[in-house]
Amino acid sequence: MPASSQTRELRANPAFMVLLAARTISMLGMSFAPVALAFGILALPGADAGTLSIVLAAQTIPLVVFMLVGGVIADRHPRALVLRWGQAFTAVAWAAVGVMLLFGNPPLWLLCTAAAVAGMAGATAYPALSGIIPDVVPAHLLQDGNAWLSMGASAARFAGLVASGAVVVWLGGGWAMVVAGALYLIAAVLSGFLPRGGSLARPEESPLRQLRDGWGEFRSRQWLFICVLQWAVMLMVLQASQGVLGPVVAKAELGGAAGWTFVLAGEALGAILGVAIAMVWRPRRPIFVATLLTFGAAAPQLLLGFSAPLWIVVVAAFFMGIGFDLFGVLWMTTMQHEVPPESLSRVASYDALGSLMLGPIGLLLAGPAATLFGPHLALIGTGTISIGTTLFALAFPEVRRLRARTVAADEVAEAA
Repeated sequence: MPASSQTRELRANPAFMVLLAARTISMLGMSFAPVALAFGILALPGADAGTLSIVLAAQTIPLVVFMLVGGVIADRHPRALVLRWGQAFTAVAWAAVGVMLLFGNPPLWLLCTAAAVAGMAGATAYPALSGIIPDVVPAHLLQDGNAWLSMGASAARFAGLVASGAVVVWLGGGWAMVVAGALYLIAAVLSGFLPRGGSLARPEESPLRQLRDGWGEFRSRQWLFICVLQWAVMLMVLQASQGVLGPVVAKAELGGAAGWTFVLAGEALGAILGVAIAMVWRPRRPIFVATLLTFGAAAPQLLLGFSAPLWIVVVAAFFMGIGFDLFGVLWMTTMQHEVPPESLSRVASYDALGSLMLGPIGLLLAGPAATLFGPHLALIGTGTISIGTTLFALAFPEVRRLRARTVAADEVAEAA
C-alpha cells in the first residue's frame, strides 16, 4: 500500500486523529518540564545540583514503583479513561509546582510531593497509551500510526523546548510549569473524546495473576528482556546527564537555560527527521537496527564532558534524536505485533518499569558525582557506560536476528 494511501486511511480514522492531537499536546506540556523544572529549582535560594536530583528522583521513583500497577489498571479498565485521568493528575501536579515556584521559596518536601503525584500519574498514562494504539489503528498501519504519533510528539517537543526556554528566560520557571499543566489539561479533555472500548483482560482474574501472566509474556522474549536491561542502564546515565549534569555544565559554560534549550531542541529536531525516516523505512531486522542506533546516545555526554563548543553538542544531540525516535517507532511497532493485545499494557508496563528502574539512582548519584569528580568527568563516565550497554545488547542472538512480521494480505483487505 503506498504511503499516501496509508496516510489517507489514518486521517480518515477519527479515533486516531483525536489520539494524535491528545498525544501531541501532552508532549508539548511534557517538553516544558525539563528546562522549567531544572532552572526553576536551580534558581531557588540555596538550591544546587543535589536539590534538583532529589526533586527529579521524587518524580521518577513513583513513576517506576507504580508502573506495574498502571499496566494492570490499563488492561482491566477502558484505556481511554485511564489515559485521561493520568493526564489530568499530571496537569494538577505540574501547575502546583509552577504556583509554588512563583510564590517564594517552597519547602523541598512540598515540591517532592507534587513531583511524586506527576510520577504516579505518568505510571498509569504510559501503559494506557501503549495499549490503546492497536485499539484504534489497524495492524497493517501500526508502524505508520506509531510514526505519526512520534512525529507529532517530536514536533511538539521541539516547539515546547524552544518556547519553554523563552518563557524561563523572560518569565521564570514557575510560569513555564503552569503552562505545562494547562497543556496537560487540554490533552485530558481531548482524551475524553476517544472511544472508551472495554477491558481485554479477564476481570475474574486477580490483579496478581494478571501481573504474573504479563511477566510470562515479557520474559519469554529474549530480545525484549535484553533490550530493556540495556535501557535500564542507558536511561540511568541519561537521567544523570540530561537531568542534572548537563544543566550544571550549561549554567556554567553554555549560557544557562538558553544554551541548554538549544541542546534539547537539537535532539527534538533530530527526532522529527528520525520519525520521517521511520515512515518509509521497513528494516528486516528492526530490533538489530534500533539497537545499533543507540550508540549515538554517548556522543553529547562525551562532548559535554570534554567541554566541546555548544554548536558541536547541538549537532550530536540532533543525531541522537534521529536514532532515538527511529528506535522508538521500530520498538513499539515490533512489540505491538509480537505481544497479544490483551497483555500489551502489562508488557508495556514491564518494559517501562525495567527501562526506568535505575533512573532514580542516576538522578540521586548525579549530584554527589558532580561534587566529587566534577560534572565534566562524570559526563565522560556516563558516555562510556552508554556505549557499553549497546555492546552488551548486541551480543544476544535474538536482538540481532528477530525479523519484522508482515501483515497477511487478507488482514489488510479485512481492515480496508
